[in-house]
This record gives sequence, C-alpha cells and structure tokens, in this order.
Amino acid sequence: MSQSTKQITCPRLALILGAAVWPGGQPSPTLARRVVHAVGLYKAGRVDAILGCGGTGRYPPSEAAVIARLCREAGVPEGAIHLEDRSTTTRENLAFAKPILQTLQPAQVVIVTDPYHAPRARLLARQLDLRATLNCPPLRQIGPRQWLRHLPREALALVATLCRLR
Repeated sequence: MSQSTKQITCPRLALILGAAVWPGGQPSPTLARRVVHAVGLYKAGRVDAILGCGGTGRYPPSEAAVIARLCREAGVPEGAIHLEDRSTTTRENLAFAKPILQTLQPAQVVIVTDPYHAPRARLLARQLDLRATLNCPPLRQIGPRQWLRHLPREALALVATLCRLR
C-alpha cells in the first residue's frame, strides 16, 4: 500500500468510504459493493487510483485492508492502491483522508459510497472543505432489506450532521 510522504500526483482518485468487515475478514455486502464499483471506475479509466478508508471495527482486519485486498484480487496494481486505516466514522474517513490527498494531489476526487449514504457524505465533505464528486453503485444492487435498515439510520445521521452533532 502506497503511503509514502513524497509528493505524488494522481489525476483522478476514487475514495471508498468504509463499511463493516464481517468475521474472518470478509467484506459486508455494503463494503464489497463499494469496492466493486470503484474497481469498475478504475478499469473503465475513470479513476487512476483508489484510496480505501476505514479502521478496524468489530472484526479485523481494517476496512481499508479489506478494500486493498479486494482491489488487488480484482487486478488493481499495488501502486494504485492507497490506505487510510484509522477512521471509524464517515467524518473520520474523509478527515483522515485529507492529508493523504494532500500528498497525492489528485485533480479530481470521486467519493464512492451507496446512494442512501451519499447525501450525508456530500455534506460531510463540504463541511470538511473537501472538493469531491460522488459516484454510487446502481440502486438495483441494494436489496429492500438493506434499504429498510439504512434509510432511517441515514436520515437521523443526516439531521445530526446538518446540526453538526456528528
């Protein structure tokens, strides 16, 4: 994982927001979906590098380490994979990614997350003065059970973020 302190330039970078790692280091469906989408952007030539975000949650390894593993398995070269592996919240994903972005100096940052998470991610990026666009996997890839689970949580989190409580 490229985490050197020297100045590197990368025209376009996909920043994958973390999600749960399940027992045995398996990605949750949410994390797997985000990685597959970012790898698709990479293979289509729409981004030149990937920055995986997320620390260690309930199960090791870190979300960023799982993102890196999945990217390598999908054929993304090691030099195009970067990690932020300390964060435990979406705000921290973005805040802790900023110094890495300053080193990499991408001309464009594309945040990869799910559609239900995108409004809050956009707001947090704005609050942190991080200029980025968002790119999400298609809605059809998210099952109704996940929508029912995540929409109420994200609605409350969005209100808290608007009030700067989170």
